[in-house]
Amino acid sequence: MTLRIRLSVNGSAREVLIPSSRRLIDFLRDDLGLTGTKEGCGVGVCGACTVLLDGRMISSCLALAAFADGAEVTTVEGLADDERLHPVQQAFIEYGGAQCGICTPGQVVAAKALLDEVPNPTEGEIREWMLGNLCRCTGYYKIIESIQKAAGHARL
Repeated sequence: MTLRIRLSVNGSAREVLIPSSRRLIDFLRDDLGLTGTKEGCGVGVCGACTVLLDGRMISSCLALAAFADGAEVTTVEGLADDERLHPVQQAFIEYGGAQCGICTPGQVVAAKALLDEVPNPTEGEIREWMLGNLCRCTGYYKIIESIQKAAGHARL
């Protein structure tokens, strides 16, 4: 069975026919070519597939694409303005928050959502917010530092 959905992805209006069982991550990566969102675990535990749905974090590996009907989806690609990176993206580069790149898109999207809600978070608030985003390459210090540095510059 196919469904017609209307949604906005990174500011672009879309109207598409999709199989009713299509996961949001597969729609984004395979149908739209937005490969920044990564699939790590496939069961909603690692956070690599984190995207924003109407400004709220979700695991795109758990959500059906049909769930996004009528909504705004923001992926890591949608955070930058033309040629200028979002301050969180820039901070991850400058302060070493990015390691192998699998978890980084989800980390960046989650950090952006945090700064939208709490513009100047404490280290404890950052640690608590980011619990759902796992990284196997680093001890999280550089991720936390990147978010702290971005806090002073984030567009909200």
